[in-house]
Amino acid sequence: MKLNIKRIILTLLFSLILYYFILPPINLKSIEFYYFIILISIIYLLTGVLEINSIIKNHHLINFKMNTRKLNYFVYAYVGIAGIIFIVNLIVSPMFNSHSWANRIVIDKDKEFVENISEVDLNKLPLLDKASSQKLGDRVMGELPELVSQFYVSNLYTQINYNEKIVRVTPLEYNGFIKYLNNYKEGVKGYIIVDSVSGESELVKLEDGMKYMPSAYFFKNLSRYLRIKYPTEIFGNKSFEIDNDGNPYWVVQTIKYSGIGIKKEVSGIVLVDAVSGKTTKYDVEKIPSWIDQVYDAELIIEQVDDWGKYQKGFLNSLFTQNGVVMTTKGYNYTVMNDDVYLYTGITSVASDESNIGFIMTNLRTKETNFYRVPGAEEYSAMASAEGQVQQMDYKSSFPLLININGKATYLMSLKDSAGLVKMYAFVDVKDYQKVVVTESSLGIQKAYDNYINNVNFSVDSGNIIEKDIVISSIKDVIIDGNTYYYLIDSEGQKYKVSIKVDQDILPFLREGSKITIGYIQEKDIIEIKTIK
Repeated sequence: MKLNIKRIILTLLFSLILYYFILPPINLKSIEFYYFIILISIIYLLTGVLEINSIIKNHHLINFKMNTRKLNYFVYAYVGIAGIIFIVNLIVSPMFNSHSWANRIVIDKDKEFVENISEVDLNKLPLLDKASSQKLGDRVMGELPELVSQFYVSNLYTQINYNEKIVRVTPLEYNGFIKYLNNYKEGVKGYIIVDSVSGESELVKLEDGMKYMPSAYFFKNLSRYLRIKYPTEIFGNKSFEIDNDGNPYWVVQTIKYSGIGIKKEVSGIVLVDAVSGKTTKYDVEKIPSWIDQVYDAELIIEQVDDWGKYQKGFLNSLFTQNGVVMTTKGYNYTVMNDDVYLYTGITSVASDESNIGFIMTNLRTKETNFYRVPGAEEYSAMASAEGQVQQMDYKSSFPLLININGKATYLMSLKDSAGLVKMYAFVDVKDYQKVVVTESSLGIQKAYDNYINNVNFSVDSGNIIEKDIVISSIKDVIIDGNTYYYLIDSEGQKYKVSIKVDQDILPFLREGSKITIGYIQEKDIIEIKTIK
């Protein structure tokens, strides 16, 4: 009896040590919980080795048989647990619930690209991707040798909308255990913010340091801190964000499963103040609007793939594959209406070099729209842009999808071997042979103008808004060798039109001329697409 008590005490001791390091949720829906239970039982069995040795040494054959019988019970229990997990997950699987898997994400397929995606604003284009932001962040850190020796820059670089600016933010982290001991009282003293439009970067120093970090040790380690506060919660991705006042927070997903470790969904977040450690739990419907990234890209893409795969049933996804579609390999982020959106293309399951359209997902609300814009798959467009300067051996970034003159257009950066942006490339989505590249040193506006002036745009008449106007003022201007006319009508509205719209009409317009114009969107200065 005494020996059994020792076994229990030893098992509990080792289990607490194990729990401290692997931090499993105490939750029947988590597969990690079952792994933990099995490990505990193995520890219990291992502590019984001494007892078995004692039995053999004293020739207590009856007790030995009893202990080996107990071992068999554990084996039966393991098989039973595995069997239960298998049966539950089989019942929940797409084999029997394909429509449920297809509906993991609700996708609105009735949206129109031109109506929902505003024409590009060059002042709000997130030109810098994550790799470029990392280089800028490392450069800022390198200018502060007193910090380099104690901290390193995290590779998170979360893209957020910060006071109407598109930026990436990432914290500093403790640079090892010894550096943690030197700095844990004051905490991590800052984070890096990189403007995704202008490329400006800075290290924001905090008056009170961040103490609850992934690189912290003991009970200030972010994962351990959360596990102790929420022992039954299943946690997902962690992202770093700042509020509108620049205060640092960790946004940690809470996860629910329909089966045991399968059919994952975000149920909410735990918001952690990185300085004080204060936590607030939110359901997905009540998340503050300043938080931008609740859903991670990998989960959204997984769910969109299930939507494309199982819409017409499980057997169709395996055999006839009628209407089965999938996401393309890459993705990018953009910002609209003060929210961050994930963009990726949708292609047929045959994985040819064309897209049937693309989806955009709000990473805070999960609202997802599908836009039916057939055209080149992103990697084909990237290869087309690289081919324009193949002698330079530049590599293309994954494209941004933008609206130019009512047409879906890819914009990408072309980088040299050092990762520096050397050129901008615009590629027509529907016809990826229409490519214009411009040196980045000339600026994005010049690259845009080159594309506009060198690509013959055919305007979709279905998107054109027509209007009769009387010209009260007209002036022609030559910009970069191209002629533009600036008009003001009798109501004071301003217009801009390129000579390429109609070379037979525009040169003969005068004050008082009555014309019918066509345009796509209302702006302070409306860009005329057709004239008659």
